Amino acid sequence: MTEPLKNNYPTRKLGKSNVSVTSVGFGTVPLAGFKAKASYADFENVIKAAYDGGVRYFDCAPMYGFGKAEYYLGHALRELGIRKDVVVSTKVGRVLKAASRVKKLDTVYGIEWVDPLPFLDTYDYTYDGIMRSFEDSQARLALDYIDVLLVHDLGRAWHRDEADIYWEQIRKSGYKALDELRSSGAVSALGLGVNETESVVTVAREFDIDCSLIAGRYSLLNHEPLNAAFAELQERNVSVIAGGVFNSGILATGVKARGATYDYGAVPEAIVNKVSALETVCEKYGVPLSAAAIEFVLMHPAVATVVLGAQNVDEVHKNVSATAKPIPGEFWAELKLQGLLPENAPTTRLD
Repeated sequence: MTEPLKNNYPTRKLGKSNVSVTSVGFGTVPLAGFKAKASYADFENVIKAAYDGGVRYFDCAPMYGFGKAEYYLGHALRELGIRKDVVVSTKVGRVLKAASRVKKLDTVYGIEWVDPLPFLDTYDYTYDGIMRSFEDSQARLALDYIDVLLVHDLGRAWHRDEADIYWEQIRKSGYKALDELRSSGAVSALGLGVNETESVVTVAREFDIDCSLIAGRYSLLNHEPLNAAFAELQERNVSVIAGGVFNSGILATGVKARGATYDYGAVPEAIVNKVSALETVCEKYGVPLSAAAIEFVLMHPAVATVVLGAQNVDEVHKNVSATAKPIPGEFWAELKLQGLLPENAPTTRLD
């Protein structure tokens, strides 16, 4: 088992809000029944390990285990007595309803939760839908305030042909709900939780957001936000919460591991070849691939924090250890020289 390590992670503000998060956060997808069942005891042990390792930011959502992540996280924070020391984010845009009374959604990634709570999610970005989702989340978390509220999966990448329906909902009344929640003090920071950058830029031009959790769009394998999106978000003082820095697994396990995935699916041959090339450079400089994946994202000035997940305590210790690995500048220079990173990718530590 990997030995525990404590990091004193720096904190960074989320946009114009008064919320500051540690540069490394923790995501609860793996503990909500993603690929394997997790008991409450498992959940609490992992949260404690992350906290003991220096993490002070925890993210969840109604979608994760259809309420299980929120239900378990709130209880764990109370049992561990750490609520006042941490920042919590959850999401709106989905309302959970009894599984016996609604039809299962056909989603892009199609996650099959193992042993979820007996609910299913329905999309709703209206004023009433956002308010109900928020109040339901408060009840599941049993928290009297939520630090960061993110609009979940708004955009064409997720909703495809139905995207316009949900854009109309949030523009017509959803923004009003968000504004009321922030102005009343029910939440301290607002943003999006999505798998694309386009929708974040769109919303930032229409509504005053503080941050956005963007999963898998900026990583050692994906550099598209460098073209314009991150620069505009910086200009608008919208902080990026970076999720999916391992692209759902391949950048944590490498190409040789069984069951490696890329964005929750099979790994395309082009990605296999690129990861293999990255691993060769990592071996040359003695840099773990996972450490490089985390550090690369954190070096962009638009990024406030990276959110990492884990299914057990040992994985938490590995992640915490990876974030402490010093990486020489020559490593990043060689990645650029080999064309594995674009020249305009930031490769200097911010803290």
